[in-house]
Amino acid sequence: MQMEGSITVPRSKSRKSEHNPKIVVNDVYVALGGRDILEAVDLKVLPHEILCLIGASGCGKTTLLNVIAGLIQPSSGSATMDDRIIIGPGPERVMVFQEDAVFPWLRVSKNVEYGLRAIGVPRAERESRARKAIDTVGLTGRENAFPRELSGGMRKRVDLARALAVEPEVVLMDEPYAALDAITKDKLQVEFVHIAEAALMTTVFVTHDLEEALFLGDRVVVMAGSRGRIEEVVEVPFPRPRETKLKRTAPFQELRGILTEAIEGSAR
Repeated sequence: MQMEGSITVPRSKSRKSEHNPKIVVNDVYVALGGRDILEAVDLKVLPHEILCLIGASGCGKTTLLNVIAGLIQPSSGSATMDDRIIIGPGPERVMVFQEDAVFPWLRVSKNVEYGLRAIGVPRAERESRARKAIDTVGLTGRENAFPRELSGGMRKRVDLARALAVEPEVVLMDEPYAALDAITKDKLQVEFVHIAEAALMTTVFVTHDLEEALFLGDRVVVMAGSRGRIEEVVEVPFPRPRETKLKRTAPFQELRGILTEAIEGSAR
């Protein structure tokens, strides 16, 4: 079954049911600074899926992410999670940004504990959950390091560990790997897919990188270049687990071409 208005590509055998979506964006319109940023956006995010948003700069990807996060209230329309209207941020939804959000004066363990401390988790549980998150992202042994002692990829792992420690239902990623070198980015992409699958997280992932969107996503949403609208929805047919060599296959590159055409069309 193909979504209305989507591009026809083979459907993954692991495709999740479209019933009971985790997040619903309904006819959302956002105007900021006298300019229309989002216009009549409708979107459903399914439980445990990785949904990637792509499009030209200024198309409203990050604004849509911020609406889901509760950081921006729509001018009209609504965003809901589990049928409850999103009216502000909450620990069930966490964001990971492009820029490092680590505190340079705190060691890795204390950085990871920060969100737990903010919501009042007792110390013993806080430390236990932080250790688990640090192990999950592969930073065991670096708990006492300061951010200045870590590579860019390691600092991004700290960001992700802090998000995982609060055990969110939804993770919102705003181009988190954009500043990393290609080898580090590839490695973190593979690791993130495994982490998301194991934790049963629902993820909305903003990126400019077409290959990243196809490698990570169950679906890829193409947003219009200047109108703040969803132009196409592409179903990604590749089963999980996925490894980096997938990017070199003919089916992957063929779908990449379809996405390129969709983005170029949306910009016209």
